[in-house]
Amino acid sequence: MAILVTGAAGFIGFYLSLRLLEAGIPVYGIDVMNDYYDVSLKEGRLAQLKTFSDFSFEQIDIGDRTAMSQLFERQSFERVVHLAAQAGVRYSLQNPLAYADSNLLGFVNILEGCRQSQVEHLVFASSSSVYGKNKKVPFATDDRVDHPVSLYAATKKSNELMAHAYSHLYGLPITGLRFFTVYGPWGRPDMAYFKFVDAIAKGKPIDVYNHGEMKRDFTYIDDVVEGIIRVMDHPPSPSTTAEATAQNEAATQSKVTSASDTSAPYKIYNIGNHSPVTLMDFIATIETAMGKKAEKNMLPMQPGDVPATYADVQDLMDDVGFKPSTPLSVGIQKFVDWYQDHYSKS
Repeated sequence: MAILVTGAAGFIGFYLSLRLLEAGIPVYGIDVMNDYYDVSLKEGRLAQLKTFSDFSFEQIDIGDRTAMSQLFERQSFERVVHLAAQAGVRYSLQNPLAYADSNLLGFVNILEGCRQSQVEHLVFASSSSVYGKNKKVPFATDDRVDHPVSLYAATKKSNELMAHAYSHLYGLPITGLRFFTVYGPWGRPDMAYFKFVDAIAKGKPIDVYNHGEMKRDFTYIDDVVEGIIRVMDHPPSPSTTAEATAQNEAATQSKVTSASDTSAPYKIYNIGNHSPVTLMDFIATIETAMGKKAEKNMLPMQPGDVPATYADVQDLMDDVGFKPSTPLSVGIQKFVDWYQDHYSKS
């Protein structure tokens, strides 16, 4: 039985689908193929997936209720990995309705399809953006995330709440993954590392926000996919009433409500490198990989941005025995090599 991967032509969806197909696992991919960024990248990823006989694909908008309902009626999926979404913090300031259509309505369509077809495990993409400007580091899943600073982050927090409701009401096993700044070959052109490499290659200045006073927990794509696959095979089980009561009492006493302290078969994990890097060190790593210095245009903090991200991945280690570990220098060199090869052929 095929695994449904939404956003299969997207960055993470492509790598996950490829990994599953290489392991002989059938994948049914869907993607809207919109023009939020260069569609040729999506087409290039999709072309590689279509070389596998076990790969099926439909161009579907997850916000289309009828199309999604028909998909779940036609096909049977044991597991669903939901990665499709309108991405980007800054773009959410320009086109908020795109986030409502895809990230809110689209997610309800996924939840309802999984409920109606009794999917064994739904894994969905959340984001480190839900932590907002939390000052406590590293960010842990039992931290409060009630103050998002972008609409994108608010939609991801909403996804977590909707998922918990469905898990509680219908016993649907659901796991949410808060990704921390994913990067690598075939990545998204709207991400800083892609923009920096592209600008440096073309002899253009790079925009450095908050005058470089930022930190990010950069996570290499292979580590993210490994985390997804391990979690896919580890659906959450509902806690016993006694356990749930004890958890809720502890949460009340400490005035913290964990995202995973629940009697529902529901869990949230961080997937990050647990090793934040300053923006200036990040740029220096790119310069080393390219053998070329960047001309820097120092700018103030942008609306919706946060000064730092830093993942606590202890729960991931405890439950599935994995934590991301690819060094930034290794991952950036792989991206630069891909970029130079890919665009030399364009």
